[in-house]
Amino acid sequence: MRDVPDLDALELLVAALRTGSISAAARECGISQQSASTRLRGVERMLGMELFLRTPQGVVPTPEGETVATWAADVLAGAERFRAGVETLRDARRRELTVAASQTVAAHMVPRWLVALRERQVLAGRVPTAVRLLTANSVEVEELVRSGRAELGVIESSMIPPGLSHTTVGQDELAVVVAPGHPWANQRVTLEAVADAPLVAREPGSGTRRAWDDEVRSRLYRDPAEPVAVLSTTAAVRSAVAEGLGPAVLSRLAVADDIRLGRMIEVPLADAPLLRPITALWRGGVRDLSPTSRELIEVAVERPS
Repeated sequence: MRDVPDLDALELLVAALRTGSISAAARECGISQQSASTRLRGVERMLGMELFLRTPQGVVPTPEGETVATWAADVLAGAERFRAGVETLRDARRRELTVAASQTVAAHMVPRWLVALRERQVLAGRVPTAVRLLTANSVEVEELVRSGRAELGVIESSMIPPGLSHTTVGQDELAVVVAPGHPWANQRVTLEAVADAPLVAREPGSGTRRAWDDEVRSRLYRDPAEPVAVLSTTAAVRSAVAEGLGPAVLSRLAVADDIRLGRMIEVPLADAPLLRPITALWRGGVRDLSPTSRELIEVAVERPS
């Protein structure tokens, strides 16, 4: 719409007709009188009609000018409704946070973080933020953050994806677990022995699988043995281990109840513990994080697993 003046010009036009003075309209709009005069003449040329009669006492609208000013006021009112509506939507988005988290984090860490976040916001007299949680493996979490479908991602992996900002919010320990009747149930094993065993494992994109593979490669300088089975959820791996299919390396948080109930046995490692960082991911820099995302990260650091 090349023959329609912009909003700044329409605002100046309405101000000039309301005040009867170009200089007063210029002050109201924060520009010089010369700029105001030039812009108003440009509007008249664009529309192909005279809108003002210029007199020593100020400006008087022509009949066409009065009509155009009425329409301009309607346009400005619509623009203000648009601005207010967008601001309302933006505020609503700020009150809702979408977080993507890998399975262990989503099941065992995020719930306590959300409780702590809500308590903090209520104590501060603020409306609690609605949080939408997406559960995926670590590779999928990265993609959700990159695509903008999640503002914040949390993974349990030492591999930091390129092009995303990140910070460590805690750590998780991996445990070697077997069924009660397994030969390892009453002994201590070495990392090498576990690496040589066909494990029940998660899929390659999961943080647990990646963390285990990285530990073996960094400590033993080789790949672990091929799994006896590859399953897409931690729950499926736990069930397979409990049924005696084979050992597994899983988060201690994920198997705590199974160990307590006697469905699994944790096998002590003769080597250093298997630790992995819990990492928050987001697009852009720190300034690109919403206040709620920054607050959730602070809560995660304060409430380690």
